[in-house]
Amino acid sequence: MSPSPEHTGPRRLFLHVGLPKTGTTYLQDALWANKQVLRDRGLLLPGARRRHLLASLEVREDPGLARRPGDTAHPWQDLVAEARQWSGDVLVTHEFFAAASVEQVRRVVADLAGAEVHVLVTARAMPDLFISRWQEWVKNGARGRIDAYPPDGPRAGTGEWGWPSFDLGIVLERWGAVLPHDRVHVLPMAPGRSDPGELLRRFLGVLGLDDQGLEVPASAANASLGLVEVELLRRVNAHLGDFRSAHDRGTWIRGYLGEGGVLPGSREKFRPSRETVADLVARGERALGMLREDGFDVVGDASLLEPGDLDGRRHPDEVTEGEMLACATEAMARLTGDVRSLTRERDALSQASSRPPRLSWLRVNVRRRRPRTG
Repeated sequence: MSPSPEHTGPRRLFLHVGLPKTGTTYLQDALWANKQVLRDRGLLLPGARRRHLLASLEVREDPGLARRPGDTAHPWQDLVAEARQWSGDVLVTHEFFAAASVEQVRRVVADLAGAEVHVLVTARAMPDLFISRWQEWVKNGARGRIDAYPPDGPRAGTGEWGWPSFDLGIVLERWGAVLPHDRVHVLPMAPGRSDPGELLRRFLGVLGLDDQGLEVPASAANASLGLVEVELLRRVNAHLGDFRSAHDRGTWIRGYLGEGGVLPGSREKFRPSRETVADLVARGERALGMLREDGFDVVGDASLLEPGDLDGRRHPDEVTEGEMLACATEAMARLTGDVRSLTRERDALSQASSRPPRLSWLRVNVRRRRPRTG
């Protein structure tokens, strides 16, 4: 349904909901780097990038929103309010929206009453996506084995790590229960088999735009760990019990240990158990059946969602103690080098700038401590 003649808000609102680990960071890097150019072409990205993350938490009623640093008051409503002041198209993008329940999706659409709401879902083959998601879970501090993923618990239904966050069939079911299926756009992708620039062009094509004149990242972000490295990190996480906040996990476990070059880069691919693979293949086939039969808009080659061959890959349980020791030894050497560099930098700064202010501070405090007379 098109907006009514008296409608003064956005013409169309596009909500990019992931799935996670499907080129979302690459797409978001490109979109935010070109925010003003896209605005000049009629597409508004409201707010700032982090606000879209926080908005996804508010929509899913995630209790972790209140524990995030900075201004966390009503981020989704802030984006909606800015969108209502825009007469063109609007894009909101974060992969954590994917896990919203049917009722939460209904509230999103109600908040945007008058605008034509579309959803974009980037997707990849289920076994590969599962492996990537488990690795990301470990990089964010998790300790569970690969076949114990995703975690159970009270947030499994709408949390960012449960099945509804990355099982394409569940996502289609939920968003398709509220929106016309021709407004649910699925963009298949396959890392290593499809060009991220081509994914961006398809993405922009859904919005009625192209990439001419845009500053586009040269390559996809988020490098993967190899088998031995991710299993070592999983075991290290058991000793990082006080790294509980999202900031600590993102900065130190994911950012430094997982992606900071501390761990070696074997890049060895791996697999879950045969039973888990069978379940993943069945989930993927269900989603492909929905795409073939239920009228969803597939933008690209759906065959990219078919599972590849995992034969020849090892399971994380097959990593030997010798491999773990070699990996840990190299990581300790790199950590020692980092500590030395940081210590030298700290000492140089201290020698260059801290001594005069410190002496002045001591003189002031000595004077203050003298007993008063008279």
